Amino acid sequence: MSRQQHIVRTFLELADTLVEDFDVIDFLHQMTLRCQELLDVTDAAVFLNHSGSRLHSPAPCDPSPQLQLVLDAAGSQGPALDAHHTAKPVAAHSLREAATRWPQFTPHLEQAGYTRASALPMRLRQEKLGSLLLLHSTDQPLAAEDLALGQALADAATIGLIHSRTIRQQHTVNEQLHNALQSRIIIEQAKGILAARADITLNQAFDSLRRHARNNRILLNDVAREVIDTGLTPVTARPRPDAADAADAADRNGKGGTGGTE
Repeated sequence: MSRQQHIVRTFLELADTLVEDFDVIDFLHQMTLRCQELLDVTDAAVFLNHSGSRLHSPAPCDPSPQLQLVLDAAGSQGPALDAHHTAKPVAAHSLREAATRWPQFTPHLEQAGYTRASALPMRLRQEKLGSLLLLHSTDQPLAAEDLALGQALADAATIGLIHSRTIRQQHTVNEQLHNALQSRIIIEQAKGILAARADITLNQAFDSLRRHARNNRILLNDVAREVIDTGLTPVTARPRPDAADAADAADRNGKGGTGGTE
């Protein structure tokens, strides 16, 4: 397979994130492997901003103890963190330069046998996901062509991750909407049943359902299901007064308003 064919295949892989069984961990692992194959680097790692001030590398790997120390340190200091914050490529062209910029990170880099480290941002417009860390074992800087290719790979991976997240969020919203509609149907049924059973209005029935749910700290939808399935009648349901009772009440109120002079 030619290099051009390898690059095309890699971008096709990175675009394959819209499938239902998309595996983000496997996706990121493949990303690091392709970087090692296509770029003049010894190792690569994807770092994502999950929470707080640190970056995390979620892709599985079997690093040496020295490389693991490099990856652990890179989450809190070094080119990966700087590339994420600045949204620009970051590189140190020598260990001396790296030691000045990242005094806690560089000793681990040197002990692991690397000569340089660089990183490319993973961002789309104003959204920053993390960065791609590239570790080198030669004194030659990354060629401009490889740097552009590396950034293109990071951009493609970023778009894929955002698309995947958007789809998951959309699925969540659709599921929540479906559940809300189903709950409304159940609650409307329970209102009708309770209104007929207790001879109250629909509004009174809903108030009874809601009051029972709050008093017992259970979901309104669960109360409605109990009304339908088990015959529950909340004790707060009060009968609706008939016309005669209403007239008597009005008459009593009228007499009370005259001050009871009779």
